[in-house]
Amino acid sequence: MTVAPLIAEAPESRATPPSRWPAPQNCQVGMVDPTVDPVWDRLVTSHSEFSFFHASAWLRVLCDTYGHKPIGVVWSTNGVVKALLPLVEVTSAFTGRRGVCLPFTDCCEPLYFGQFDPMVVLSELHHLAKENSWNSFETRGRLGPGCPARPSLVFHAHSLDLRVNSTTLFQRFSSSVRRAIRKAEQSGLRFELSVSEEGIGDFYRLHVRTRRRHGLPPQPFSFFRNVHQHVVKPGLGFVALARSGSRPVAAAVFFHLGRNAIYKFGASDERYQDSRPNNLVMWDAIQKLSDAKVEILHFGRTSLENEGLRRFKSSWGTIERSLEYFRFDVTSNCWTSTKDKSSGIHNALFKRLPLIANRLIGAAIYPHLD
Repeated sequence: MTVAPLIAEAPESRATPPSRWPAPQNCQVGMVDPTVDPVWDRLVTSHSEFSFFHASAWLRVLCDTYGHKPIGVVWSTNGVVKALLPLVEVTSAFTGRRGVCLPFTDCCEPLYFGQFDPMVVLSELHHLAKENSWNSFETRGRLGPGCPARPSLVFHAHSLDLRVNSTTLFQRFSSSVRRAIRKAEQSGLRFELSVSEEGIGDFYRLHVRTRRRHGLPPQPFSFFRNVHQHVVKPGLGFVALARSGSRPVAAAVFFHLGRNAIYKFGASDERYQDSRPNNLVMWDAIQKLSDAKVEILHFGRTSLENEGLRRFKSSWGTIERSLEYFRFDVTSNCWTSTKDKSSGIHNALFKRLPLIANRLIGAAIYPHLD
């Protein structure tokens, strides 16, 4: 795969990276805006391990919602692509200016085409940080073999292999999941797959309730409106719903691209928990994805502290692995550790606030987070 002429080569002059990071040798670095340049998605989907998060649709959601600046970095040698990495520049009065790959994203590793030194990627990220006055840069997922970086955060990640028939899939679930699915099917709940704005709205109303139950503010509705515009409407995602009569009682948002899909958001009405609507939503969505020839369903990241969510994801017959995030502090010139802030004293506050207050707080703070 060769780099298209639309990609402008980066300037020759570079800030000197730390001595342990070798400067690129015989390597050209190009930049594109993935949200407008069709070259980016062609390059991404030419890689065998690309994910939904590498593609431009997700960057459009993040940038249109939060005002971040999109950056697609392409490393090449003699016109042949060697590595790709999507970034956004986050500029915040509270958290400073930084480069992130990517905020609110479970995993988005550098894509390497054949043999390529990950230290060359880090060298360029260090250069970009210096050039753009970032106080840090962050990546989510493995950096590559031989990289000396230590992770700033570690999560659990779960994935389900869909390359078997539905009977085999069902038998791989834990007995508790199988019982819950049968109970949901017998309770009179109705499954619906939606790609409409109304489906997004039904999900969001449940999402706001669920986030308060967990002691967290919800993302602004504009975020999910952009999910519909850039992901669902173009055919890269859907909302799975369970209804009791006409009332939505559980919902989940799935993204998919190529052979991969991800369960990104889930929500439910706790008053209907005994009917097990979440299990119906998940099982019917799994069957729809399998019928569409999706091979792997990712269940997203799980905090090491959230043992309940870990058990839920494991009970679907998933494979568990560690997911590492990396953060380099430019000021102190070192890799740093950060705290998983998904739980803390703030949870008690958000559980007590009215739904409208949580929505207003979410809209105010999410542009500065993650």
